[in-house]
Amino acid sequence: MSLNVSVLMGRPTTDIEVKHTQNDVSVCSFSLAVDRDYTPKDGEKQTDFIPVTCWRGTADFCGRYVRKGQLIAIDGKIQTRKYTDREGNKRTAFEVVADNVHFAEKKESNNNTYRRGSADVEPDGDFEEMPLDDDLPFA
Repeated sequence: MSLNVSVLMGRPTTDIEVKHTQNDVSVCSFSLAVDRDYTPKDGEKQTDFIPVTCWRGTADFCGRYVRKGQLIAIDGKIQTRKYTDREGNKRTAFEVVADNVHFAEKKESNNNTYRRGSADVEPDGDFEEMPLDDDLPFA
């Protein structure tokens, strides 16, 4: 039995660009800035920059809705790849392959924007305001 689960919360360091393989499978890769839980004595917060790859529908979702600096949570698995660099050295690359990506910031109550650092993001027409729990048509 094996277990390989990674759950991260952080902010993409760039806007996400979706590419397609030769077989037209969507894929995107980005770096996720994840703050460490502690602050050293010198007071400077430490941040890890973790490579993330998304495939298919998850990649399409990220390319369409996730923006640089937006707080997101992902769950997936860690994968490694071995390769030889230009100088002939054998290297190992580590990345998180995201199965799911979730928004991790609260929606502002006064309008339809999501807080993203110091900027606001307007959702496009694919988002719909959900009614309060007592108004839902199902139990």
